[in-house]
Amino acid sequence: MRAAEMRLPIRSFGIFRRLLAQKQTIRPQRRGLGGAAMRLVQFHRHGDEGGIRVGVEQDSGLGVVDLKAFDSSMPSTVRELLELGDKGLECAQRALASGQCMVQRSDIQLLSPVLAPEKVVCVGMNYRDHCLEQNAPIPKEPNIFSKFPSAITGPYADITLPSESQEVDWEVELAFVIGRRGKHIKEEDALSYVAGFTVANDVSARDWQMTRNGKQWLLGKTFDSFCPLGPALVTTNAVKGERERHTTEWRGARRGNYRQSDPHNLNIRCLVNGETVQSSNTDQMIFKTAALVAWVSKFVTLTPGDVFLTGTPPGVGVFRKPPVFLKMSMYLSHKLCICSRTDMKLKAFIPLKGQRGQTTKLLYGAFMVQ
Repeated sequence: MRAAEMRLPIRSFGIFRRLLAQKQTIRPQRRGLGGAAMRLVQFHRHGDEGGIRVGVEQDSGLGVVDLKAFDSSMPSTVRELLELGDKGLECAQRALASGQCMVQRSDIQLLSPVLAPEKVVCVGMNYRDHCLEQNAPIPKEPNIFSKFPSAITGPYADITLPSESQEVDWEVELAFVIGRRGKHIKEEDALSYVAGFTVANDVSARDWQMTRNGKQWLLGKTFDSFCPLGPALVTTNAVKGERERHTTEWRGARRGNYRQSDPHNLNIRCLVNGETVQSSNTDQMIFKTAALVAWVSKFVTLTPGDVFLTGTPPGVGVFRKPPVFLKMSMYLSHKLCICSRTDMKLKAFIPLKGQRGQTTKLLYGAFMVQ
């Protein structure tokens, strides 16, 4: 008889702070997505788990605009919204500006910002400091693998610890989502194909990744719930790096009347049981967002909703001495510094700790603004 599976609660949250004081736009590259700075989410009301909706977070983080309630012609998923192109994002911008059809954060559950994408593209060995921690050479070209879309779970859902593995590890990552269809995309045009950025964890069963299944990575990376994603998809032009936050004129970034967003200067951290285990900056990425889009689009057609996980910094459990792996009593937190119009931190309350073979639950309340 199959052993009961264990569930590990996760506290994934992004730090969304200090967006543009004024609305600014990124210069479109030939043909781009709408220029609005927004945080898109998917949610359902408590007690209505099947009723998935698209929302736009208020700046305070305490309310979400229900897009379909604002305009009944709008779809119920972010993927379908992206497929509408500028029409969908412009409607989301109008909904946010209206202040109408607002639901309180305490009345809803945030889900992954993308459900059932066509592809989940992952990049291995893409942080210089992560290569150094394992004495590995710097890759000459992107190391691409994938997860099945069924691995995606919500940012506050439980991670299932499978009975088949005793070596489940963490990997916090910057993720981005494709906003429009493309093939053979030029690197200089690539960011115009990106809808936005979020935070993910490439949860990994190291025994299956490194020693079993012919050392092919897929099975070790794609157990159910091994891709917590979200909570918000922060549109591309809303992402500002640390250097831009601390200076009025970001040197080298001003082009005409536009500012170039910098997703490659963001602080990124992973915590286990409240203790920091990974801490780095996305400036350590070897292959940046545009290079990854251009490279992967040589092989496959990218479509709206495709998710990219861009690699992890050092501090994973498998390379600790001795190695450390996730156990039933642990919980994860993720922090990714992405700008927001107000300084705030979104936090979940501390979860209950379950016993072996039991399903644990998270204690939720209204999110706190600090």
